[in-house]
Amino acid sequence: MANTEPSIKPVLVVMTSHGTKGESGDPTGFFLGEVTHPVSVFDAADIPVAFASIQGGEPPVDGFDLDDDTNQRYWNNPMFRAAIRSTQKLADVDPADYSAIFFAGGHGAMWDFPGDPAINEKTRAIYEAGGIVGAVCHGPAALVDVTLGDGRHLVDGRRVSAFTDSEEKAVGLENVVPFLLASRLVEQGANHQPADNWASQVVVDDRLVTGQNPQSAAGVGEALRDLLTAT
Repeated sequence: MANTEPSIKPVLVVMTSHGTKGESGDPTGFFLGEVTHPVSVFDAADIPVAFASIQGGEPPVDGFDLDDDTNQRYWNNPMFRAAIRSTQKLADVDPADYSAIFFAGGHGAMWDFPGDPAINEKTRAIYEAGGIVGAVCHGPAALVDVTLGDGRHLVDGRRVSAFTDSEEKAVGLENVVPFLLASRLVEQGANHQPADNWASQVVVDDRLVTGQNPQSAAGVGEALRDLLTAT
């Protein structure tokens, strides 16, 4: 007998296309584990995934730790590698095709996520259609300028987690990034909920799921999964 259960529309995983840390010239990109760890959760739950980036094509990668078993498994998977090499340009996607949008971090996100018109448009459309918005580490840089149909910021009055000012200072990049992410979210009305440096922290506020750092990536994936599969 055919399965008549409604299928879950894919989660759109969005990555930065920005490859340098400001004027330092040091390389960056999306943080590999902040893609592979959530994707592994989605795959285990049979939730489909699609990939996009700001410019499309192959985004630059950072956090390239192949001693991490999940990273190694995906990086050595030809289907995953092919998908990463050919991401959709975010501006070209139809938000109606997706149940959730998830923004991976990596320092590159601090430069090309904020204020991007496609991020604003697609995030608003998915959220206002009843979908879920997720982000981890520097991924919440996507949310600092997203406004809803009533003109309010998506994060206004919402509990959120993101890479903390303390963590940014700990990695010595507080004067390299264009702004401190947690502070900017607070400026936009968010109730930022920090944990200790490098501790896993996942905050769920209705259909907004955010995590603090790479250590939170799997937890954000699990929270998204739970919302998507709730009956």
